[in-house]
Amino acid sequence: MSTLLQVSGVTKRFGGLTAVREASFVVKAGEILGLLGPNGSGKTTMMNLISGNLRPDAGGIAFENTEIAGRRPHLIARDGVARTFQLVRVVGEMNARENVMAGLAFRKSPLWGSAAEDEADRLLERVGLAGRAQTPAADMTYIDQKRLELARALGLKPRLLLLDEWLAGLNQTELEGGVSLIRSLGEDGVTVIMVEHVMAAIRSLCGRCVVMNAGAIIAEGSTGDVMADPAVVSAYLGDEHA
Repeated sequence: MSTLLQVSGVTKRFGGLTAVREASFVVKAGEILGLLGPNGSGKTTMMNLISGNLRPDAGGIAFENTEIAGRRPHLIARDGVARTFQLVRVVGEMNARENVMAGLAFRKSPLWGSAAEDEADRLLERVGLAGRAQTPAADMTYIDQKRLELARALGLKPRLLLLDEWLAGLNQTELEGGVSLIRSLGEDGVTVIMVEHVMAAIRSLCGRCVVMNAGAIIAEGSTGDVMADPAVVSAYLGDEHA
């Protein structure tokens, strides 16, 4: 598989805190990569750096061999990098269809009018929101808002999708459906980086993982090997378990 994303020596500081420290890893086209680590390890900061919400203090980020570090988020999104957020961001005053149509308007080949409505409804159905097009986003449950945010991200026709704890808070049935949905995105050729604490989902979906702790990458490799790495066990559970 060819390299789709390359993170090279990236550092991000907030005052005296170094949130990401000289991080380097690659993401291959078509893979579902787990980005793991305990709370506060720098995972969401890394997602914000890739998507353009933050500018790195050092290092580079190349998407399809083009440097994107420091570019404005909407330009990165237009080039094929979409994301969901740990804290859901939907427009409550707009209905579900309108939220997704907003994504369709900002992709490289935008859709408008009836074509946009049809595509929005198709994406809503794909994420489990069939028949909910007219529902105001503000009236949806948190879980359905997460589905809506994913549909809007898919509206950008991403080649790289960043999922920040998208499976968090789902019951067992919803979790199984969510795992199947993410797997189907991979089968359709969408490359995925997922920040996730649901380890069963990581084992099911991710052939490879990158693990962060205190801003640094402490392990990278196949999911099974990474899960058994003493440094990873220590980061999650403490030294007595390593």
